Amino acid sequence: MKFTTDPDPLRYPIGQYDMTVEPDAEQVQQNIVVIAALPVKLVELVQNWSDEQLDTPYRPGGWTIRQLIHHIADSHINAYQRTKLTLTEANPTIKPYDEALWAELPDSSLPIAPSLHLLTALHQRWVTMLHKLSGDELQRTYYHPGMQQSFTLAAMTGLYNWHGEHHFQHAYQLALRNGWL
Repeated sequence: MKFTTDPDPLRYPIGQYDMTVEPDAEQVQQNIVVIAALPVKLVELVQNWSDEQLDTPYRPGGWTIRQLIHHIADSHINAYQRTKLTLTEANPTIKPYDEALWAELPDSSLPIAPSLHLLTALHQRWVTMLHKLSGDELQRTYYHPGMQQSFTLAAMTGLYNWHGEHHFQHAYQLALRNGWL
């Protein structure tokens, strides 16, 4: 997996994901292991945070940790759905969404427990499916109209490996900066 460096480490604490790199079979399996571990890592990090901590933006102008947790659930629900569409249709066109607007919807102010539970259950189903995919199935593609490009399911595992760690590090680095750990 390849990350590019970014001059804004508060925004991209692990760099930006390079979507031009297609992971090999070994990297796909490593990506799936990382995806599988995300819910537990998030729960261990934020489960006992106060409302004040959860309502702290991870960077100036950024989402609060509460919004971030709900965003991860929203994003990974979409990824799961995209996986299933890709396995059942020929190069389906996925539906992009405006994640910034979704983060402002009323459910983003809920306690984080529902999204953490959702992520745990969702990842159990998603990872079970990903582990069972053949090499040919991992090469199936979906079309992203916003990026005007098709992506393989193998590439998607790299993106969501990055996505989970990217947002985990937002929360973790905030906790380090504020002495919460």
